Amino acid sequence: MSSLSFDDIAYAMETTEVVHEPDRRIDTFGTTNFEFHLLTEPMDEVGRVRVREGRVEAERPKILRPDGDTDLMFEGFGEQAEMFADWFRQYGNMEIVRYGFIFAKRGFTESVVSEPMEAVRDRIMDDVRSSGSPSRAVIVGVDDTWEISLLKFTMEMVASSREINAFDFKRRGLL
Repeated sequence: MSSLSFDDIAYAMETTEVVHEPDRRIDTFGTTNFEFHLLTEPMDEVGRVRVREGRVEAERPKILRPDGDTDLMFEGFGEQAEMFADWFRQYGNMEIVRYGFIFAKRGFTESVVSEPMEAVRDRIMDDVRSSGSPSRAVIVGVDDTWEISLLKFTMEMVASSREINAFDFKRRGLL
């Protein structure tokens, strides 16, 4: 997709569903890796599911950012991440980026499976449960804006980790 509108991003944000979120949160003073399985249905291919897998890495904050410094840093993402950053600056909760996380997409693979979405999702969920890994996520998103779906998951992980991170900063006298 060559150009996204804010409506495209809003649609992806509204319709993306995190079916299974990792048990762990983003570490305050370390690098955290989440494995993702992002499932989408290609627009013109009934009964097929595109399965994207990889890792999202949240690097530890190196410094606490001053008020007003609201950069979102994404490594390994495409132009959708830049559009998402513009959209997030306008509509998102910028307080969650104050800690200076850098997000990277790594180890990415993609395949297409000729099965209904529910069957693919259920099979991957069974695998996630049996693995016992606390860092795996299953996301159902939008095919053309799949990186936005992945970024939504990432921002949700930051938001859910915020209280723990703030506590750690206060405990060490950094806030």
